[in-house]
Amino acid sequence: MIERYTRPEMGILWTQEAKYRAWLEVELAACRALAKKGEIPTEDLAEIEAKAQFDVARIDVIEKEVKHDVIAFLTSIAEFVGPSSRFIHKGLTSSDVVDTGFALQLRDAGNLLKTGLQRLDQALVRLAWKYKDTVMIGRSHGIHAEPVTFGLKVAVWRAEAQRNLQRLERAIVSVSVGMLSGAVGTFANIGPDVEEAVCKELGLQPELASTQVISRDRHAEFFNTLALIGGSIEKIAIEIRHLQRTEVLEAEEPFTAGQKGSSAMPHKRNPILSENLTGLARLLRGYAGMALEDIALWHERDISHSSVERVIGPDACIVLDFMLHRASGLLEGLVVYPERMRENLDKMHGLIFSQRVLLALTEKGMLREDAYRVVQRNAMRVWQEGLDFQTLLLADGDLQRYLSAADIRELFDLSYHTKQIASIFARVFPEGQPA
Repeated sequence: MIERYTRPEMGILWTQEAKYRAWLEVELAACRALAKKGEIPTEDLAEIEAKAQFDVARIDVIEKEVKHDVIAFLTSIAEFVGPSSRFIHKGLTSSDVVDTGFALQLRDAGNLLKTGLQRLDQALVRLAWKYKDTVMIGRSHGIHAEPVTFGLKVAVWRAEAQRNLQRLERAIVSVSVGMLSGAVGTFANIGPDVEEAVCKELGLQPELASTQVISRDRHAEFFNTLALIGGSIEKIAIEIRHLQRTEVLEAEEPFTAGQKGSSAMPHKRNPILSENLTGLARLLRGYAGMALEDIALWHERDISHSSVERVIGPDACIVLDFMLHRASGLLEGLVVYPERMRENLDKMHGLIFSQRVLLALTEKGMLREDAYRVVQRNAMRVWQEGLDFQTLLLADGDLQRYLSAADIRELFDLSYHTKQIASIFARVFPEGQPA
């Protein structure tokens, strides 16, 4: 992934050095397990543990000749260790090391993503409670519908963030699986007890049954979870983009001192952070699709998945890590305009109360189809002539047979639409309001 989107905390997990370090952890753990079984002499294990290291540049040189990265890696280690290196990689195949090392990287990256998601969650919690009772218009199809509160809008995002946290935790568990079963997964040259010992040392679970690779449904679950989280972030970003439109302007990304919105138009304040998040979410969906393609391999193993994972492993984790922290910063600095929300709420001249009028008429005995016709007739005049909805209703003889003037005026009480906000918050925020 390009440096622009790489945060150092995540980027360091995906360097060549980090990959080979994970491979070395696997190899050393296997040597220790074999030594306990008496298959590696104690003095040779001591030599391996004392001298085992690698040189990334040297591995690159060797790989150019042998055309095999694991062999190049092992050759580099052997140059440091000497004769005792003959016991390294005993009974293993390349995928044992690569797949188990990949699991270590994905687990660590997943835990870092979890930290980022927790930050996003806390930003949503604070924002939701701050604007819990800030009334605004709700929209369906982009058209004014009925009142909501901005806090409720954010509470929906928070509930989704909590589900994503649960999904990520499950995906981390699913991908934190190791394998040391040898060629084609039969344990012919190394026992399951070695695999169990290595996985226990590394904090992984052994794969229940493997071919020559760990089944890629696990990885597909992980990368699709990242795409789901990215989709949730995009959902927030698109809403902010809509709310920042000039004709709406109910919320706005932070615009810092010295920031410029356009090379041509000095007045511009564009939702560039949200647009960036929208674009990056598309990348994650692409990576998720690639991970799904990797599930089906030929027989016990091919390497068609390998080239894909060399790209999507680091890139997907780096992209989502960047997105989580960018989205958190955006929400932490979001500028909200309650007055503009109220101004937009009033633009429809009372039409937002049409459903309540409809329900009131049916409760008084009017047939629903008749009630709908009467209410819609007045509503269309508001649309076409810009008149006041309540005034038209008060003058409509068909309504007057069922509703008094006081009844009609009572139907335009805004608090009717927000009376259940507290109960919704109790469900979304069982921990209560933050201090």
